[in-house]
Amino acid sequence: MKKFKPGLFVKVLIAIAGGALLGRFAPDVIIRILKTFNVLFAQLLKFMIPLLVLGLVTPAIANVGKRAGKMLLVVIGIAYLSTICSGFFAHVCSSNVFPFYLNAGELSADAVSAREFQPYFDLKIPPVCDILTALLLSFMFGIGIIATGSSPLKKGFDDFGAIVKLTIEKVIIPLLPWYIFTMISEMSAKGVIAVVLGSGFKIILTGIVLTILYLIIQYCIAGAIAGKNPFKCLWNMLPAYLTAFSICSSSASIPVTSSCTRKNGVSDDIVDFTIPLCSTVHMCGSTIKLAVSAIAVAYMTGTPLPFAVYVHFVLMQGIAAVAAPGVMGGVLMASIGFLESIMGFTPDQTALVMTLYLALDGYGPACNVTGDGAIALIINRFYSKKDV
Repeated sequence: MKKFKPGLFVKVLIAIAGGALLGRFAPDVIIRILKTFNVLFAQLLKFMIPLLVLGLVTPAIANVGKRAGKMLLVVIGIAYLSTICSGFFAHVCSSNVFPFYLNAGELSADAVSAREFQPYFDLKIPPVCDILTALLLSFMFGIGIIATGSSPLKKGFDDFGAIVKLTIEKVIIPLLPWYIFTMISEMSAKGVIAVVLGSGFKIILTGIVLTILYLIIQYCIAGAIAGKNPFKCLWNMLPAYLTAFSICSSSASIPVTSSCTRKNGVSDDIVDFTIPLCSTVHMCGSTIKLAVSAIAVAYMTGTPLPFAVYVHFVLMQGIAAVAAPGVMGGVLMASIGFLESIMGFTPDQTALVMTLYLALDGYGPACNVTGDGAIALIINRFYSKKDV
């Protein structure tokens, strides 16, 4: 019999439960050892994020150029617009509802126990460049490859991207539960774990509700454009939603999403073109999940979050997330750099956002793939029976 291998979701739950228990009884020396790992892993994350953006976004831009066409650009434009609108939707809603059931500043430095745990050593791993520089370089090289048709340069970035993906999948993702475990252990030792877990349930539930509301809005718009009943179309997409929710993957849900989209009257050529493309460029659900988690952490830690700063974050995150689904946890990995560089989060705040994001991963991809069906309805209205 094959050995049981728990998925990332199960590992994160085990990390949260184990860390909460260990932090209550472990001596300070154990917490300091865990803190040392936490600090070192945070440095590794900072080092990897610009490389991830450079290694994934550059080939994505170059590949778009190879098959560029009017419909392709329209699909990407609608997907990006939907993704950033989901971020603004999350901000408007969560900023207005969080004050009703979260306490402002309850995890701020003044509210948290003065008990501090210092790592035994702190090894600095400076990144090769900052996140914005990596993004600009990705556009420069990607567009340059399209303009010059340089096959060797494209192959080089394809290989570089493969190395980055391998590092993320084999090193970063397996260590994420341990990173969360160390953070939860320290919070438990400080006596704030009850606040984190209690608020975490409310934050995750908020994210689920907002993704469902956003899907209703998407299908009302798509239904009005396509001349179809939005709620019937949304109901037809339920198998795709449940599939993505259970397997936590937009790409792996493509067959089911395509089948559901055909039930809504979308032609085969539009389905075969739009659904696979949207699985890599349409990240509305993941953006809502990340935005709700980040806004909640900022609210509970008493961190100011000016709207102009948030707009900057959403616009950049939407671009970086386009190529991220090619690697497990890619949307999160491509976005956490912006939490610190744009929103000014500390490594501890970023770790808390990651915990909330991963604690129930499925509802983000579920919203993503269901929203893909809405985009297909719009594209079908204008491009059905036309050349792809």
